[in-house]
Amino acid sequence: MATKGKAPESASSQSDVDAWIAQLMECKPLSEAEVKLLCDKAKEILVEESNVQEVKCPVTVCGDVHGQFHDLLELFRIGGGPPDANLLFMGDYVDRGYYSVETVTLLVALKTRYKNRLTILRGNHESRQITHVYGFYDECVRKYGSPNVWKIFTDLFDYLPLTAIIEGKIFCLHGGLSPTVDSMSQIRTLDRIQEVPHEGPMCDLLWSDPDERCGWGISPRGAGYTFGQDISEQFNHNNGLNLVARAHQLVMEGYNWAHDRNVVTIFSAPNYCYRCANQAAFMEIDEHMNRTFLQFDPAPRRGEPHVTRKTPDYFL
Repeated sequence: MATKGKAPESASSQSDVDAWIAQLMECKPLSEAEVKLLCDKAKEILVEESNVQEVKCPVTVCGDVHGQFHDLLELFRIGGGPPDANLLFMGDYVDRGYYSVETVTLLVALKTRYKNRLTILRGNHESRQITHVYGFYDECVRKYGSPNVWKIFTDLFDYLPLTAIIEGKIFCLHGGLSPTVDSMSQIRTLDRIQEVPHEGPMCDLLWSDPDERCGWGISPRGAGYTFGQDISEQFNHNNGLNLVARAHQLVMEGYNWAHDRNVVTIFSAPNYCYRCANQAAFMEIDEHMNRTFLQFDPAPRRGEPHVTRKTPDYFL
């Protein structure tokens, strides 16, 4: 009898998630109680994932989306979304954009519903300290009347995997390499279920940037390091990789090769902060590990002025 009683409960919870996804696709946030239920489900899935989550091809690899909800839907429209496509997002779902709540809730709901189709990694913005400053905290308080939803999500962020590896060959992460990490096994042993530290390997993986200068350098961001072509070539060689794919930096064409094609930066928030006039991109990897980059512009939105492509005065 006990087993019989269990089936409807799991069926109903799946239909709940389907209903939540349908609501979120219309850019309508869930209630606080629903967010709590959703994040509890998501935690059970994420806690089982590795610090170096293994991903199979074909897969679409995406960079920062930063609360630009309509542009996330545009990405799904062009590249396909779960369950029709496999996707890997490399962090920074919140802050800066106007719809961080709806964006991160939709991605977590899709992860919960299609856990083997979607991989969501942690970015440097998936932290309590950064979201307190760059918009997600304020948006949660404005939309829900209290910081409770912000706390529920930032607790969940601690469970997000730090990196992923596609077919043992393409290493994906938000930021970059670390002087204290030479191998995948060192990343696998990290205790990730915590706030992003101010220094150390976990911090570096989420904050570092490739640089034209060789070796390791001090990062102008105040966290992580810069790393040169010599570093990325050695890392790829030592670990049998052919590419490091990362996000974290605005690039005007949506993607940018570095270090003699040892590193690629992918940025998936077009017209970042609604004023940078950049294109966005994602990388499609087919079943033969061939790579294709697709660029896209902002989704047309009623009531918002059309943005012309021009060089911004400064980069964010």
